[in-house]
Amino acid sequence: MTLRPRDRAGHPRGVPRLLIVHHTPSPGMQAMFEKVVEGATTDEIEDVEVVRRPALAATASDVLAADGYLLGTPANLGYMSGALKHFFDQIYYPCLDSTSGRPFGLYVHGNEGTEGAIRAARSITTGLGWKQVAEPVNLTGQPDSEGLDACWELGATVAAGLMP
Repeated sequence: MTLRPRDRAGHPRGVPRLLIVHHTPSPGMQAMFEKVVEGATTDEIEDVEVVRRPALAATASDVLAADGYLLGTPANLGYMSGALKHFFDQIYYPCLDSTSGRPFGLYVHGNEGTEGAIRAARSITTGLGWKQVAEPVNLTGQPDSEGLDACWELGATVAAGLMP
């Protein structure tokens, strides 16, 4: 077994890091989150560290330490969750110049009207200079197997793009 050098936070040095920032208040969002994580951590993905943070706990340091991002939010009244908006409010200026060009993916769940949540997340990530590497997974109603498979693919796609 080869031991990798670690940084001050205990993370393997030199290994790309995928940060999953999520707001998961419902069973539907939980199912989507689990599939995104499963895809990002599948055996085919090698040498990518996956870090999970609830949107209200994620920090600018988390964002700066990551090489790519997966964002998950419910659509609340046609907009992203307040938790994900709070995340963006906290990290926007501290990360603005340092994270430009980094890849991201997005998954959204709602009972109706998810377009505003997607539009808002794209607007903010465009301002940050992040590059969308896959179409958002946009599910309404109870997530079905096809939608959950799309979540798995999203996680795998973003993580695979970070492989050395």
